Amino acid sequence: MHASLAYSIWVIFKKDLRVWWRNRLNIVVSILPVLTILLINGLFAVAVGRGPVALVTLDQGPKGQEMRQIFHQANLFLITDATPQQAQALLKNVQVGAVITIPADFTQRVAAHEPSPVDVTVNNLNLDITNDIRRAVPDVITQFYQAQGSQSPIKVTLHEQDLRHRDVTNFQYNVVPMLVLLLMVSGLVNSSTATAREWETRTIKELLLAPVARSAIITGKVLAGFIATVLLGFLIFGLSAALDWTRPAGWQWLPSLLVLALVALLGTGLGVAFGATLQRLQVVATGSILVAFYLFFLAGGIGVLAFEPSWLQNIAAYNPLAYGMHALSLAVFYSSSDLLGRDVLVLGLSALAAIALGILALRRGVAS
Repeated sequence: MHASLAYSIWVIFKKDLRVWWRNRLNIVVSILPVLTILLINGLFAVAVGRGPVALVTLDQGPKGQEMRQIFHQANLFLITDATPQQAQALLKNVQVGAVITIPADFTQRVAAHEPSPVDVTVNNLNLDITNDIRRAVPDVITQFYQAQGSQSPIKVTLHEQDLRHRDVTNFQYNVVPMLVLLLMVSGLVNSSTATAREWETRTIKELLLAPVARSAIITGKVLAGFIATVLLGFLIFGLSAALDWTRPAGWQWLPSLLVLALVALLGTGLGVAFGATLQRLQVVATGSILVAFYLFFLAGGIGVLAFEPSWLQNIAAYNPLAYGMHALSLAVFYSSSDLLGRDVLVLGLSALAAIALGILALRRGVAS
């Protein structure tokens, strides 16, 4: 006689969750690749966010010192104040990307309304850093002339109107895709290995011979994978909020957690289908990570999707992870619900389709 369906689901759920907790390697495998990419993004943001330059101020007059101060306050450079000799040594040893020199007669030339050149020597070893410096120096000079007000021979007025109320650093912006990737890797790895393990260790026979409905086996496994994944995701999300990397404002916590849960459900369903189809632990462990990363990159996970090539945008339109990243970014950074209904609908339908695929694969595997 079959035990009650709810009790059977609970027993299988508890057993799978216990196995997941004891197998710490799965947790490490889920987190380590994502942390590695996050670390690379952090180092990249530090490396290219502000260009390293040596600033040589030969003018001790008021305008020369004002220009020096504007260079420091512009937040566009990593500045090392240096003498001409020190600056040349830094440039030669590739410790800075450029040497910026404020000439000794800068104050005199500004007062006389004469051309007042600022000398810039750039090492074009890296075009990305070089172009950043080339764009940043004219911006500083523009700020200098704006600060002169009515006395400036060049009338400059700057007016900035931001489309977004919050400035988000490159590192912070990349944390959201990393959270989505973490959930996909965790969901796929946990569910696929837990499912494949039943066949590889032959414990699937014990489950089939037990007085348990097959629907209970399937439901318990899907539920265990989902809970393990979503708890890990919520924990990392809360940690990143505590570090002020991703902190939604007010009620935006609700759509943020909903999107995370739907991505976890999507990963779990795909993981169950993957494990039940291949039924080999080593194959599904490696394959799950590859599938998660391919889905992540094809969703425009690295960079801003709107600025990516059109072919990638066309692929991402059919990738549910792209909708998850969009909804999560708007909720976390901009307190916006723009297209939230569309994003949740696509994620929800995709998660249900993945669960249905997982159930179908499990039924076929059990039947065989």
